[in-house]
This record gives sequence, structure tokens and C-alpha cells, in this order.
Amino acid sequence: MTPISMDQVAFVKMSASGNDFILIDHRLGGLDESVLNRFIAGVCRRRLSVGADGVILIESSPTADFRWRFFNADGSGADMCGNGARCAARFAYRQGICGRDLRFETGAGLVAAQVNGRQVKVRMPDPHSLERELSIAISETALTVNRINTGVPHVVVVASAIDDVDLAAFGREIRYHPQFAPDGTNVNFICLDPRTGGIAIRTYERGVEGETLSCGTGAVAAALIAAERFGLASPVPVRTHSGETLSVSFQTRDGRFHDVFQEGEARFIYSGALSPEAWR
Repeated sequence: MTPISMDQVAFVKMSASGNDFILIDHRLGGLDESVLNRFIAGVCRRRLSVGADGVILIESSPTADFRWRFFNADGSGADMCGNGARCAARFAYRQGICGRDLRFETGAGLVAAQVNGRQVKVRMPDPHSLERELSIAISETALTVNRINTGVPHVVVVASAIDDVDLAAFGREIRYHPQFAPDGTNVNFICLDPRTGGIAIRTYERGVEGETLSCGTGAVAAALIAAERFGLASPVPVRTHSGETLSVSFQTRDGRFHDVFQEGEARFIYSGALSPEAWR
């Protein structure tokens, strides 16, 4: 194996529940850090390049099977991504970096995963910063929301019918609401789902700055809030906007959630090499 050349960057495109990512084996380095954010934003452009919701760099770790660096489509970094974690685990297993049971470093802490074919189960960081029934002013209307951090910050809003929600408008307004400054928040609208016996979800993602077909950390946040709000038992099925369903399991103790897992598919789409024209 040789370090990556910025003239030909080998990559794999993967998808998890409609969230798509560009994964790069960066254990030997080679990407120019001075242009890394521009490179990421460039290759994530849809129709003009590969297009993706984010980029995952797989790097060496002295304490785990590997470490990742995760970047949103705009080039900004994020500590955790549930769907991305499943892709990273299956990618690393196929690359021979680790076995089926693995651990990797993230900005949110050490994450464990288990690969079983296309199905990947990820142990999520213990959620924190739970705030129930917050009232915020949106478009001159009071809106009740719930807030929780499942590796990254999420707001969860219960709606009667999520298909009727103007997610582009309301999602953006909540994402940049002063109450969640300075970092902002991801935004999830949920409702009960008679098809699965769980919930359905739509998510406005920070860093993508729009709706994505799925968000793993958002699905976890939504399942935990729904468990409290609707009395749903673990595991909670979460039907994403892509139509795929994730499974979120958890334990509770003293009013806190722990032993949180999310499970779903991670699919290989294609592999190739990025030329400078893909991002410059």
C-alpha cells in the first residue's frame, strides 16, 4: 500500500438507508490537509462530481481497529454519524482492517460494531443533554420540541403527519434557531407508523443543509423520544424517508438511556478513483 496521490484518490461509494458516503482508506495519509475541506465539498457536489452526504476517512489508530474522520457534504466535520458508522464498519471489514466484531475511534468516543453481511449493528455513544418539552418560537408560533445528543445534537418534533411538514422551511429555521446556537442542531419530525408499529421520520441535516433520506443518529434520537412519548418498547422500528427501516434498541436506568444500538443495511455501490477535476 502506498500513500494516496491527490491526482488519483481511490474511493468507495456506499449507501446506508439512503444516506450516501464516499469512503477513503487514508491509513497511510496523502490527502493535502490544506485543501481537505475544499476537496470534500467538491466531491460531494451532486451532478458535478460523485455526490454524497459526506466523506469518511479511515485512518490508523493505536487503541482501536481504526479511527475515522467524518465530514459533512459542506466540508465541515462531525463527531458521529449512525449511517456512516455502519458503512465504515463494513468497509473496514472488507478491506481486511478488522474482523466482524470491531471498534473504532470517533469524535464522540469509541464505537463498537458487528458486521453480518449487509447488516451492521452499531453500539452508539450513550446519549446525553436530554431536554423534554422545550417551547421555541418558530415563524411567530410556539412550537414544542425535544432535544437530545446522540453523538451530535438533535431536535425531535412530534407531528400528526410528517409528509405535510414543509421541512425545508421549518427544518432550516429550527436548525439555526438562537436557542441552539452557536453549533446549531439537526432536526427530525416524527409520527407513529402503523406499517411498522414504530415511527416514521424525516430529517433536516446540519452540514448537508437540507433533507436527507435517512440519518442514523437522528433515528436513534427519534426512537428514544418516541419511547418516552408513545410508550414504545425496545427495539423501536424507525422507517426512514428512503423507505428502509432501522432498528433502535436501548435500556433505561434512572431516567437515562444506555446500551443504545442501531442496526440496518450498509451497501457497496461502486469504487473508482477521483481525478483533480472531480473537486477543483
